[in-house]
Amino acid sequence: MAKRLIAGLLLIPLFDALLLVASSAFLDWRLIVALVVLTGLLGMLAVRAEGRHTLRRIQRSLARGDPPTDELVDGGLLIAAGAFLLTPGFVTDAVGFLLVFPPTRHVIRRVVKKYYVVPRMDEWTGGFATGNVYTFGFPSDDGGDRGMGSMTGSGGPGPGGSGSSDGDTVDLGEDAYDVHFDEDDSDDTRSGT
Repeated sequence: MAKRLIAGLLLIPLFDALLLVASSAFLDWRLIVALVVLTGLLGMLAVRAEGRHTLRRIQRSLARGDPPTDELVDGGLLIAAGAFLLTPGFVTDAVGFLLVFPPTRHVIRRVVKKYYVVPRMDEWTGGFATGNVYTFGFPSDDGGDRGMGSMTGSGGPGPGGSGSSDGDTVDLGEDAYDVHFDEDDSDDTRSGT
């Protein structure tokens, strides 16, 4: 995926150069330069306004105690928009404007979260970020697993291990999880410890 992304990012300046050369056949070079500078300036003003709005949304989310995930992704997209808008050319300006304006940025944000952010977070946290936590069921008498199986791993406890009895299972006895309350003591104790 990273190679396709880099190839796509390298194709944008190529298309930009081709479009600038092609537009020079129809427009004066001074008008082309003025258009590129004007779109860059207007784009930077839009990035600045949207950046302030996104910063206020981050502050409101933090004040409510909510994680500002969408707002942080929007901030990253606005940084990318600023880079595209500062690069001279019509194609980079078009990509920058797509990232600046909220209706198109929200669509791009959903795609970025679905195909980049969520898979990376699952990879880094072992599934805890999205709730796809490894579950391996209960060991059976023959050493195999019974139950749901693995959602992100395969076979049993540990990274890709099997559910065999190689030290993964400990018998605590039949009353290991009984809770006893003493009349004088309010703490609960386990009889198996």
